[in-house]
Amino acid sequence: MKDSELRTKAKALALHVIAVCDEVDTRKGRGVLVNQIVRSATSIGANIHEANYAASKADFINKFHIALKECGETEYWIEMLSGSNAIGEQTAKELLQECGVIRRMLVKSITTAKENT
Repeated sequence: MKDSELRTKAKALALHVIAVCDEVDTRKGRGVLVNQIVRSATSIGANIHEANYAASKADFINKFHIALKECGETEYWIEMLSGSNAIGEQTAKELLQECGVIRRMLVKSITTAKENT
């Protein structure tokens, strides 16, 4: 499967998160937050990618559900980084907007996949 818009956006979000986290001062106890957000943000795209090799329609839907959960978790870690002043308000807003777009695309894809079963 060629890179879909969803896969492209998930990859862009992960790379954006990594770039932002490279600038966070982890000496102030924020290393745990950085590790968590990098894991959740990269997991979104990994699960979308893995869905391409799903054993069944149910497995495909499950992988997208996991990606959706990881998207929600990423939003939480963005809020934590912003709330602890590890990242700026504008950066947090941009990241949350990217997550929102991906979340809506995942919900739509899950709904469509369920309707087509």
